[in-house]
Amino acid sequence: MRTAAPLRAVLLGATGAVGRNVLAEALRSPAYATVTTLGRRLVDIADGEVPAGKLAQHVVNLQDPASYRALVEGHTTAICTLGVGEPSKTTREEVWKVEIDYVMGFAAVCKEAGVRHFSLMTSVGANARARSYYLRLKGMQEERAKAMGFQRTSLFRPSMLLTPENRYGAIQAVFLAVWPRIDGLFAGPLRRYRGIRVEDLGRAIAMNAAREAPDGAETLEWNDFQRILHSGSALV
Repeated sequence: MRTAAPLRAVLLGATGAVGRNVLAEALRSPAYATVTTLGRRLVDIADGEVPAGKLAQHVVNLQDPASYRALVEGHTTAICTLGVGEPSKTTREEVWKVEIDYVMGFAAVCKEAGVRHFSLMTSVGANARARSYYLRLKGMQEERAKAMGFQRTSLFRPSMLLTPENRYGAIQAVFLAVWPRIDGLFAGPLRRYRGIRVEDLGRAIAMNAAREAPDGAETLEWNDFQRILHSGSALV
C-alpha cells in the first residue's frame, strides 16, 4: 500500500550509482511530493526528467552537518546511499570519515529535524564485530542508526552491485563479467549474496519508503528487494 500522504524526501548520496536510481524513481513516483538532494556536487539530470517544483539540489559541507540542518527541516523521509566506492583502495581514515562521520552526521541531523523514516544502504554481512574493517563500519552504521530511534528505520544490505559500466577498473570488470554467471549457485540462505543491478536496488529503496510498514527497524536483503520490486504495481 502507498503511504497516506505524499513523501517529502531528502537524499544523501544521489550522485552515486545506487543513489542516482533512488532519485530517478522518486522523481517518477507520485508517492513523492518533493525531493531534496544534499551532497558535494549536484546531480546531472536531463531536461524534462524533473516535474516542475519537485526537486531541490544543494551543495553542502558534509563535515559540518549543522550547516545543512535547516535544509533537512520539513522532510518526512531520508535516504542515505553514500559510501566509499573502493574501500580496499582507500585509507582507513578516509573510509571512517565517509562511512561514519558523514553518514551518521546526516542521520543525526535528520533525527533532530523530525524526519520519521530513515533508510540506509549498508552491506550484506554488516556486523559491528566483524573481522573486516569495512563490514565493522557498516555494522556500526546500523547499530547507531537504530539507536537514534527513528519512527521507522530501513537497513538495506546488498551484496554485489551490478553497474551498467565498469567504474573501478580491472577487478570490477572481472566481477561484473563473472557474477551474473554464478548467481544461480546462491540458493536458500545464500540467496542474500546474489548480485543486484543498481537500477533495481535504487527502485527498491525508493519504493520501500513509499510503502506502509510497521514502526521500528527492518533489515532488507536480496529476497526482500525482489519482493518490493515485484509488488511495484501497488505504487502506480
